[in-house]
Amino acid sequence: MRQWNNDVGKGRLIYLFSVFLLLSSCGQNSHDKVALGSLIRERVVLTATANEIVTALPFKKGDRVKKGDLLVQLYNARQKALMDKTIADVAEKEAYLVKLQNGSRKEDVAAAQARLNDAEASLVLAEKTLARTKDLLASNLTSKAQYDQDEADQKTRLANRNNAREALLKLTNGTRPEDLDSAEASLAAAKAVYQLEKLTYDQLSVVATRDGILDNLPWNLGERVSKNSPVAVILSGETPYVRAYIPETYRARLKVGTQVMVQVDGIKSPFQGTIAWIAMDPAYTPYYALNEKERSRLVYLADVSLPDTANALPSGLPAQVIMP
Repeated sequence: MRQWNNDVGKGRLIYLFSVFLLLSSCGQNSHDKVALGSLIRERVVLTATANEIVTALPFKKGDRVKKGDLLVQLYNARQKALMDKTIADVAEKEAYLVKLQNGSRKEDVAAAQARLNDAEASLVLAEKTLARTKDLLASNLTSKAQYDQDEADQKTRLANRNNAREALLKLTNGTRPEDLDSAEASLAAAKAVYQLEKLTYDQLSVVATRDGILDNLPWNLGERVSKNSPVAVILSGETPYVRAYIPETYRARLKVGTQVMVQVDGIKSPFQGTIAWIAMDPAYTPYYALNEKERSRLVYLADVSLPDTANALPSGLPAQVIMP
């Protein structure tokens, strides 16, 4: 993996150094109207989101892939267990909210009403008993202690009747708005946790984000990847384009949309290309004053699109853009 990155970096340095040498020689030959470059496709680098083991590589390097194709599968059993737990939490919160919204069952209300009726009947009996005891006490036919006991029993029955009445009202008045709001917020939080865990689970399946050619798979089956390290590289686009360095002497006459001829190494007939982008600033600016000789060494990076007939050409081929 590290060696691959080093080789790519060295290759780019060698390529840029060769371009500058060739452009310097072009500056010495004013009749040479050529800008040097190469065929490239956009590189889409897909990285790992976790330190997990590669469990599947459905495609090989060089295969053409489409958006959504699974390129690298990382171990996901641990994350699936976490996601399943959040699914259960969401189901529990939803059931509790529905319970609050539906209110009490008819059976619960009927039972509470029966308890209230029983408490009221007991209270009526206790009140009558207390009244008789009071009359007997006035006639000295019972003791003060008996009267105190019957009075305490009446107060107990009254409290029981009040508790039963409040319990019935709690069932018939429905759920408090504050309890419903709390349950809804708890459910929303559980769903957010589930979405986060699901996103983490989905990202363990590295899929192609664009159509293209699978250029590289840096990790082998069974290896544990490093988080944020590249696991797949796609060269996107059906047709390559030319990235060239335009000499300073031709920059003023070129703009986006200018038609140019492109000669690709190994292809006899040139292609007609179109400048799709050209830099406003030079790719290399010396720190000393720019005289006429030194200005000729400046180059401007440009992208030249090619027709569909060039879609079979491989990336990396050297190309020359012929100045108009």
